[in-house]
Amino acid sequence: MAKPLALDFDPIARADELWTRRWGGVPSMAAITSVMRAHQILLSRVDAVVKPYGLTFARYEALVLLTFSRTGRLPLSKIGERLMVHPTSVTNTVDRLERDGLVARRPNPADGRGVLAEITDRGREVVEQATRELMDIDFGLEGYGAGQCAQIFDVLRPLRIAAGDFVPPAEPAPPAG
Repeated sequence: MAKPLALDFDPIARADELWTRRWGGVPSMAAITSVMRAHQILLSRVDAVVKPYGLTFARYEALVLLTFSRTGRLPLSKIGERLMVHPTSVTNTVDRLERDGLVARRPNPADGRGVLAEITDRGREVVEQATRELMDIDFGLEGYGAGQCAQIFDVLRPLRIAAGDFVPPAEPAPPAG
């Protein structure tokens, strides 16, 4: 994990003040800078947990996704879709998991050219152990309560919708009066 900065001022608040003096107030600049810094902090905390297992967060997510499937296997294209990553990233992730004995490639019986990634028993053991440790640190969000985590999810959801990650369900029409 990265060494704490321990500055005697908030560098993002300072940047916001300087930005405002130079270009005017733009709250989105401070917000994006905070989100990016939070990403660095959380990734560092999560990586510290999964690294001893030979995993990155991306590899961990792939293993978790495979444990969620009924059969423990999914087409590589489905993995990419669900994890919202490029097919090349999925291939690299599965390659590494396969090299480490956590996943095996299988022919896809439903698609003669397709390939399935299937979690191995060792992969299941690793994902269970890593998950327990990640849950022990609340995935790096140990300073937040359940309600605050739900708020973070809710605040970021419109961004994901606007990016086209998914189409939210339609709101039910109000009853006719």
